[in-house]
Amino acid sequence: MTHPYIPNAEPGVRAEMLAAVGASSVDEFYADIPAELRLDRPLDLPAPFTAERDLVRHMKGLFDRNTDTEEALSFLGHGCYPHHVPAVCDEVNSRSEFLTAYAGEPYEDHGRFQALFEYVSMMGELLEMDVVNVPTYDGFQASGTALRMACRYTKRSKVLVTGAVSADKLSKLHDFLAPDITVELAPVAADGQMGEITLDDSYAAIYLETPNVYGVVETRGRELADLAHAHGALLVVSADPISLGVLAPPASYGADIVCGDIQSLGIHQNYGGGHAGYIATQDHEPLVAEFPSRLFGIAPTKVPGEYGFGDVFYDRTSFAVREEGKEWVGTAAALWGITAGVYLALMGPQGMKDLGETVLARTRYAMNALAGSVTVRHEGAVHFREFAIEVPDAAALLARLRERGIYGGVQLDERTVLVCVTERHTIDDIDRLAAAVQEVVQA
Repeated sequence: MTHPYIPNAEPGVRAEMLAAVGASSVDEFYADIPAELRLDRPLDLPAPFTAERDLVRHMKGLFDRNTDTEEALSFLGHGCYPHHVPAVCDEVNSRSEFLTAYAGEPYEDHGRFQALFEYVSMMGELLEMDVVNVPTYDGFQASGTALRMACRYTKRSKVLVTGAVSADKLSKLHDFLAPDITVELAPVAADGQMGEITLDDSYAAIYLETPNVYGVVETRGRELADLAHAHGALLVVSADPISLGVLAPPASYGADIVCGDIQSLGIHQNYGGGHAGYIATQDHEPLVAEFPSRLFGIAPTKVPGEYGFGDVFYDRTSFAVREEGKEWVGTAAALWGITAGVYLALMGPQGMKDLGETVLARTRYAMNALAGSVTVRHEGAVHFREFAIEVPDAAALLARLRERGIYGGVQLDERTVLVCVTERHTIDDIDRLAAAVQEVVQA
């Protein structure tokens, strides 16, 4: 039956689309999606509201059921972090010329182009890399694309991925790299870092994260870069840029491609949705040619002494070559790039350094505060922002903490909780968490 509000719902159009992709039915098209994730009945939708006021009242009731991470004391992280967002970030990204301009396409929209150029320039300085892309949808996609870039560059189809990666990201990498790239997992050592590995000439890349899923800072970057390069492979490192005011940028120890998420740079948690990804390399043209995403640069105009901002090396992209593109690229998350640029400009090098030192210190303070009540994993390693604790029952601990108005962390498995501490957490906040955990554990 044709639905007036769903595109391509007309049966003839649907049949034509299925024929084009070689599927006999919608079920066959979605066959690789597990059956338990597919709805086998029509959506249970309520009757529509006919009055605007009734709809507003209904939506307000739904919104009021939420408790956000600023109302409660929250130690939730695991990929979406409660960093402070300066007011100027919201002020700039809500301006109509940035918020409403579709991908910055109009030729007169030079302000948006320049804003993105400033963002990639500051990211390049922070990362000690020459080339940074306009943001992808999120850090997961950035990691997947970075690994595909490595495979195209080396003409190989196997990658070695750290085992200290979140289950969600690993799932996305498998999806993004299927069906032509094999993902192998490296072991995790007792100290939380990547364990001992062997490599041969069939691998395109080693993929490392620092800080990793346990908040552990990897210290073997140079060793892993040398190992990868000895076999003609690349070192791909995912790093949160907010840590680079105090941690060495991956380029300094030999990373060929650096990627990650910029949510921590002035973007609210937004119930888990405020994400954008970055990818960076040195100005090595064969590698830069593998970027599928837009790159913004500066170039002289016909007027002497005048410069303009815009796309460079445009013929790499699917905008230029359509279905012949190495990967599809679309509008992505350019607004968050502008927001991150505002944040970096406001903070400056000293601000990023002060912030990083604060997060390092408070993370260690929280680890020490909880160590008397629970087992802190990888206690001897350097941690940035997150650390894992072991308890008899992770779900029960978190439930009891919620009863006390505290989101205590993210459950990784039946016994492991990941605790996140940022500059927003005061010493009193951490002491309150430690006291509540001790109370729950001893109850």
